[in-house]
Amino acid sequence: MKVMVAMSGGVDSSVAAGLLKEQGHEVFGFTMKLRDASPEERGGQKGSCCSPDDLMDARVACDALGIPHYVVDYRDLFKREVIDPFAESYLAGRTPNPCVNCNNSVKFSPLLERAKALGAEALATGHYARIQEESPGRYALYRGRDRGKDQSYFLYGISQEAMAMTLFPLGGLTKDEVREEGRRMALPNWDKADSEDICFVPHGSYAKVIEELVGPERVPGEGPIVDLQGRQVGRHQGLHHYTIGQRRGLHVATGERVYVVDIKPDTKTLVVGPPEALNVHGLVASSCQWAGGEPPVGATPVSAQIRYRHMGAEATLLARGSEAELYFEMPQPAVTPGQAVVFYQGERVVGGGWIERAIDEGVEVS
Repeated sequence: MKVMVAMSGGVDSSVAAGLLKEQGHEVFGFTMKLRDASPEERGGQKGSCCSPDDLMDARVACDALGIPHYVVDYRDLFKREVIDPFAESYLAGRTPNPCVNCNNSVKFSPLLERAKALGAEALATGHYARIQEESPGRYALYRGRDRGKDQSYFLYGISQEAMAMTLFPLGGLTKDEVREEGRRMALPNWDKADSEDICFVPHGSYAKVIEELVGPERVPGEGPIVDLQGRQVGRHQGLHHYTIGQRRGLHVATGERVYVVDIKPDTKTLVVGPPEALNVHGLVASSCQWAGGEPPVGATPVSAQIRYRHMGAEATLLARGSEAELYFEMPQPAVTPGQAVVFYQGERVVGGGWIERAIDEGVEVS
C-alpha cells in the first residue's frame, strides 16, 4: 500500500515508518507544523514536542529511511481547536486535556483528508494502541501492549471511518522494543528522550501560558480560599494556578493537610479540604463518543480511566446518547471537570467523554 506516516520527530513515529517500509509498503512522512518556537526555544533551549527541533528530526529520520518528507502548516487550526479552548477552560475553573482534543479535532480528520488527497491508502502513526476488525467493516480500539505507554486514552474519539484507514504499527511492541528497532535501523533519533510536557506549555508553566494567551485584562485575579464550612482560610493568586487534588502552593495554615476540592469561578473561590473530601462516588460526562457509533444500552460494567495515568476503576456506566453517568464500585479521588474519562471493557475501548461534574452519593457536587 501507499502509506502516509504522521512524523513527530520522535523515535516512535520514525520506527513506525521504518517497519512499514520493511514490510514493502510505499511510505512517505508527513509532519504537521502546529506552533511557532517559544522564546526559550529561539534562545537555543531544547523544546517539547512539535518544536522546530522536532521538524528537523523528522526530516533527518526520513532521510535515513530513504522516504519523502512533507511539512504542512496547521498553526491556525491548532490554535483555534486546541490552544484557545485550553485557556478558556482554565478560566472556567476546569482542567483541560489538550492532547485528547488535539487527536480528536486536529490530527486524525485533517491527516486522513491529506492522506486521501495524496493518494495514500492508509495513515499510520506511532501511537501505542491497537485497532482490530471485529466483523466485516466494524472496528474496535484496544489498549497497546505496553500498558505503561498505552495511548488509547487519547484516542477514544477515533471514528469507524478513521479506524478503517489507520495503522498503529507499534501497538504490539513495548517502548524498549521500539528503541531497539530504531537502533537496528540506524535511526539518528533512536535514543531521543520522550517529551512529557504539553507541547505549547514548556516546563509545565500553565499559568504563565494562560496569562499570555488571554491578555492582562482577562487574567483571573486573587480571591478567597475557604474550607468545607465556608470559612476563609487564605487568599489565592488566581484560579488558573490550581486544579482539583492540588496540594502544593496553597499557603494556608489549617493545622492539617488540605487539597483543592472545588473551584468556583463565579465567585473566584477556591475550596480546600482534607484528602478524604476528594473521594467521590461517580461523575457526569458530556460530549461522549462511542467506539461502535452507538452508546451501550442499560447499566454497563466498565473500567473507567479518569486521567491519563489513572489505572482505571471498576464502575457502572449509564449512557444516554452523548451524555453519561458513571458510578464507581469504590470512591475515586480527584475527579476533575475538564479531563477526559474513557470507558473500557477489558482492553477494548467502549467510548469516552469530558468530565462535567462529580457525583457524591447520588448528589451532584459543584
